[in-house]
Amino acid sequence: MSSKHKPQNLDPAVTLGEMANLYLSTISSAQASESNQEIFKFITWYGEERQVASLTGQEIANYCDQFITPTTKSVQHLNIVKVFLAYAHKCGGTVSNLSAHIRVKKLPNKNSNTVARKSEDRIIITTQGYEELERKLASLKEERPKIVEEIRRAAADKDFRENAPLEAAREKQGHLEGQIRDIENTLKRAKIVESADVQGLRISIGDTATIFDTHSGERIAYTLVGPKEANITQGRISIVSPMGQALFNKEVGTVFEVNAPSGVLKYKILAISKS
Repeated sequence: MSSKHKPQNLDPAVTLGEMANLYLSTISSAQASESNQEIFKFITWYGEERQVASLTGQEIANYCDQFITPTTKSVQHLNIVKVFLAYAHKCGGTVSNLSAHIRVKKLPNKNSNTVARKSEDRIIITTQGYEELERKLASLKEERPKIVEEIRRAAADKDFRENAPLEAAREKQGHLEGQIRDIENTLKRAKIVESADVQGLRISIGDTATIFDTHSGERIAYTLVGPKEANITQGRISIVSPMGQALFNKEVGTVFEVNAPSGVLKYKILAISKS
């Protein structure tokens, strides 16, 4: 990043929302397209009006532990937030470099026995939940021709060296196909039960819950474990963590809340995979 992009006379009370706008204005349109949603998630967690200088290293570490899943997308999210925090420090928005508190760990081995067993687990889901996923899958597949056309138009430029629209369209296509594969895998493993049959079927230690973020529209999977077994890189969250406490003993279809520094975030439990 060149020095000309460094804001001059930065207000010490600059907010996260203001810092995000400053940062996004310094990068290419393709990078901004990729980073915008991820940075929005981060500042939403703390609140757009939160002063950047008031953030602490422990808060950043807690954010990583509670809300990042062990996927390629989550690692990309962490890296984007890390670069953003490094920029905030360079601009004088933070006294210390908070990006140092983000630890980007390796993804779990896809060939491990643990992952292989999890892929064979049946996911308990209601008829309503199954139909919702089918509708979402159909909607995503309808987007395929549109993105292909975007790529075709962008590729017609012929200048691949600095073709930001082409890069952005390909990134969008990769994200779309990832969502489609995820939902198809869930539907393949689903065991459909009627709503009445899941009454009393609650999340306990060892179970995996698939939840829906009502704000971002993202689907996340967490396995509930004891404190000593927690490992965020494997999607295993402690039962004593804020998310773990909120999930424990809840039923499929339940809408629950988690208190974040910026306020209350809402999630819906789509499915439970019993251990």
